[in-house]
Order: sequence, then structure tokens, then C-alpha cells
Amino acid sequence: MTLLLTVLAAVVVTIVWYTCEKARQIKVGILCYMFWGASIMWLCDAIFEYAELRAEYFSPAIEDMVNDAFLGLSVIALALVIWLVIVLIKDPLGTVKRSMRK
Repeated sequence: MTLLLTVLAAVVVTIVWYTCEKARQIKVGILCYMFWGASIMWLCDAIFEYAELRAEYFSPAIEDMVNDAFLGLSVIALALVIWLVIVLIKDPLGTVKRSMRK
């Protein structure tokens, strides 16, 4: 579930980055790197878990699926928070600077 959620987030953010010029200005590419990096990490985890469990890998318990979903959502939330902090610090559009002057 973590792999599915992070790949979905990576694909959505990549599409937004590719199609929207303003998204490139506000550093959405950094978010793409974080989500694709997390997706690769979860893919490696899935490969090693499959090597260990074999057929049992495809029939997880409901508790495991819920825990994985919460983990995937928390990874997405953490990446969004990190990206937001980066955007606020770098202030690519000058929004924070303008609001501080007022």
C-alpha cells in the first residue's frame, strides 16, 4: 500500500510539474524527487519482502494493509511539509517578502 500511494503521488506531482509553468517556479520538482525516491525505496522493500514471503506476500492481513496505508499517507504528508518549508524559505515568487513589508 505504501508503494501504491507514493507512486500515485509521484505520478500526480510529475504531471502537475510537467504541465504547469507556475508549478516549476514554486519548486514542485523537489517534491517529484522526494516522491520518486520514496517510491524506489518502497519498491526495493517490496522486492525483498516478496523474496522472503513468496505467495503470502499477495494475501496481507487487513491490519497490515491499514498500517501500510497510514505509513504511506504519513510519508506523503511529511514530503509535503518539507517541500512547504523549502518553498517558504526560498520564496521563489517573493510572496513572503512582500507580506513582511506590509
